[in-house]
Amino acid sequence: MDLHILDHRLRVTSISKNGLVNFTHPLIKLIFLRNRTRCKFFSLTETPENYTVVLDEEGFKELQLSEYLKIESSIWLPLNVVSNVNASSSSQAVGVTKIAKSVIAPLAQQHVSVFMLSTYQTDFILVKEKDLSIVISTLEEEFNIYKEVEGESVPICCQDFSNGLQKNGREAIQPTVHPVLIPQNQFCVMSLDPDRLPTIATTLIDVLFYSNGPKEDTQSSSSQDLDCIKFFSFSLIDGYISLVMDTEAQRRFPADLLFTSSSKELWRMVRIGGQPLGFDECGIVAQISQPLADSDISAYYISTFSFDHALVPEEDIMNVTDMLQHKRKEPATS
Repeated sequence: MDLHILDHRLRVTSISKNGLVNFTHPLIKLIFLRNRTRCKFFSLTETPENYTVVLDEEGFKELQLSEYLKIESSIWLPLNVVSNVNASSSSQAVGVTKIAKSVIAPLAQQHVSVFMLSTYQTDFILVKEKDLSIVISTLEEEFNIYKEVEGESVPICCQDFSNGLQKNGREAIQPTVHPVLIPQNQFCVMSLDPDRLPTIATTLIDVLFYSNGPKEDTQSSSSQDLDCIKFFSFSLIDGYISLVMDTEAQRRFPADLLFTSSSKELWRMVRIGGQPLGFDECGIVAQISQPLADSDISAYYISTFSFDHALVPEEDIMNVTDMLQHKRKEPATS
């Protein structure tokens, strides 16, 4: 398999719910006016707590510093796995599951934290720029590694990164097993022809910026009963659009414009974390993706500023629930 280090340097930010009004102008520009910005990597995800915005340095220039904007200090680099095998069997697990053992687990063992962004088209594994040497030395035996430079894929000479570099030799620590929440919403993972984006502009603006009900204006919005959870994700990356929304939001869009897989599969969410997770902890994605991979269960995975979110097929949610409950009961090993 090939591993591509994409030609983007990313920032991970958070906009507070009550501060969104200060950012609607730049966000609308980044979403709809592609000819007025050089941003090529943009993702906006709404959760009950905040809006997570992941964007490249050109897009980051559009955001004004504000008390309502939190910025993770690191530069993040997106990695993408490309399989050399042309096998798209409908029975094959998709999403983060297919890279759990080859990418996610080895990086967790080397204490490399990752930020995941699954889209309709692919999965982006974000790693901190300062960890790139460790990432390359960890994955070089499994992958042919390329760095994209101005649209060209240039092979990485791994020895250039490995000389004088030791893999992280710290003793493995037992990762924290975080609590999970499984809301009742059914979710769709969808896409849209970018040329049709203006057609859904008013609906998308309404859903993103004006759909907060009165109960979400209360102080207890993030801690209220989350039988159903507010979650909407829009990504525009290198010209491809991906949307993740629940079926209630989906019904607001024209049925003939958004498209999904031929199976029209519905997904259920596993939300990871009882308290905000932070960006330095390692193994969070691995503790979810590894058991899913062992059971060959597909999963999309979207990290946000505060919590992580895995989407699994609706028909597998009971198995996943039992699996995660069993994992929480397992005694910690030293």
